[in-house]
Amino acid sequence: MPVDRLLPDQDAADLIALTRDIADKVLTPLVDEHERTETYPDGVFGQLGAAGLLSLPQPEKWGGSGQPFEVYLQVLEEIAARWAAVAVAVSVHSLSCNPLLAFGTDEQKERWLPGMLSGEQIGAYSLSEPQAGSDAAALQCTAMRTDTGYVINGSKAWITHGGRAHFYKLFARTGEGSRGISCFLVPADQPGLSFGKPEEKMGLAAVPTTSAFYDNAAIDAERRIGTEGQGLQIAFSALDSGRLGIAAVAVGIAQAALDEACAYANDRTTFGRKIIDHQGLGFLLADMAAAVASARATYLDAARRRDADRPYSQQASIAKLVATDAAMKVTTDAVQVLGGVGYTRDYRVERYMREAKITQIFEGTNQIQRLVIARGLTTA
Repeated sequence: MPVDRLLPDQDAADLIALTRDIADKVLTPLVDEHERTETYPDGVFGQLGAAGLLSLPQPEKWGGSGQPFEVYLQVLEEIAARWAAVAVAVSVHSLSCNPLLAFGTDEQKERWLPGMLSGEQIGAYSLSEPQAGSDAAALQCTAMRTDTGYVINGSKAWITHGGRAHFYKLFARTGEGSRGISCFLVPADQPGLSFGKPEEKMGLAAVPTTSAFYDNAAIDAERRIGTEGQGLQIAFSALDSGRLGIAAVAVGIAQAALDEACAYANDRTTFGRKIIDHQGLGFLLADMAAAVASARATYLDAARRRDADRPYSQQASIAKLVATDAAMKVTTDAVQVLGGVGYTRDYRVERYMREAKITQIFEGTNQIQRLVIARGLTTA
């Protein structure tokens, strides 16, 4: 059942309708087979790009659509309700564009943003390392100064769209300590850049997650985004938006699980009644619906603060925490509603449950979100 959304204007309503149409025609027919066989959906991102869905929140000046973030997130939710792996990749693409938009020079923007926002390219974010996940300041990949730029050596981990993306936002060490990290825009064909085999994941199997290896990869100085040593500031500013993207994806997964559980509960009968009419199960579904609606309201509040140019970092962490915990609970309960068949791959709810788990982990674990929220409550 389509979500009844309160949208700011008719243009936003038309965009949601377009997204639903494309998602139903392009994503829904493919998702089950590609997730089962763990095969990449060639052509899917091109179709989303051609429809303008890969650059919705970016400014029109550079080739984006200039949509409010609250509208973009609801588009992302609609995509996630059909195919979570694709929605995560779209969110990561937006995350990878943010550093250039926020910290790049006009010359850098003019050179690279139109291609990044054309719909023909998709980007990836390269921050984590095998020994540096939540502790981003501990990263060890280095970018050593040369006469013409930098030489990069080291490895990165957990890159969504690794080996498939057209460009990578790389964070590498140019000095000591937390202020010794810088941001770079690395093209996919960079000499000295290679990728590991895709990780074997619980879910989101159709879009690869890989490691990357830099072996004396020489890049020009003009590919550094921001000032030297500004990397963590850039990374964390982008992560606030990225956390809202994951919150929206989590709500999409939860909504899909709720819809499937409700459909099953309205069709299945026991003791002469639809199982939804049994109070114990009806109340379970009611709690699931309340969790989904509450999570959606939480991410929309944070997005509206972002759109109003108000501080929203704490609200982004709250939204990420609430939405992803809700997704885990709702998808688990959806499996319970379906009973034994919910534990089989004949129904999608088992996949939704596996997909929901990762939303509690990436873009900062939910334990990290609690630290961010708690710090915001501390008085000087």
